[in-house]
Amino acid sequence: MSQEITGITPLIKHANDGLSAAEQAVLKRHLAEKLQELSILGEAVSLQRARLQMDIAELLNALERGKEAWDIAREAFRIAMQFESWQDAVEACDVLFQAGQEDSMAALGMGIWLAVTFPVDPEVTAAMLIHLVEETPDAADVGALAAIAARYVVDLRADDDQHETLSFLADNLIAMVAKRHGHVQDQVAMDKWLDRLELRDPRVFLPRLSREMDAIVAGKWWFDRDELRSRLPD
Repeated sequence: MSQEITGITPLIKHANDGLSAAEQAVLKRHLAEKLQELSILGEAVSLQRARLQMDIAELLNALERGKEAWDIAREAFRIAMQFESWQDAVEACDVLFQAGQEDSMAALGMGIWLAVTFPVDPEVTAAMLIHLVEETPDAADVGALAAIAARYVVDLRADDDQHETLSFLADNLIAMVAKRHGHVQDQVAMDKWLDRLELRDPRVFLPRLSREMDAIVAGKWWFDRDELRSRLPD
């Protein structure tokens, strides 16, 4: 990781016009502190290192230094996958998506595939699916698949403390997508829309979502999906 640290440009560069001078100064100070922590940590590969790299990448994104954020978050993703820490890998994909680079949509697709396939925190999974909805044209079915998958994951994984809040979020997401995709205004129209798009059965909508992720990633997968599926419990 030393090459990525060396490649980070001086902190006075790449000022973000959307931030005040004081806000930029705070972010740059935090970035310097995190870089110092990473330097002290040394070269040992660990999840601690990956999580620190993600902190650094988030700060770089906030400073609109997307290419640098991409490079360090990409390394964090590699370490997370090495340790089979699926949630850390998904969170790295989130940072990579927000870096706004050429392959950021591919990173989002890979992150969603991991988040839905493995038992990742439902709040993190929902956040990734919301990104997809936000990036999807109104008429595209993929937004509906993402919204219904968010509700499915919440019901499947959320604990009692999370479920009410996340269910409310997912239901509002579905309603928003249904309105823009199918001009749905009432429950009768909602039921017809759900039936027309076959959104009631996860055995139908999850494979469809997986195919959409395949199209988004467009052959740029950083891991072997079949090999990862083999690690899932029966």
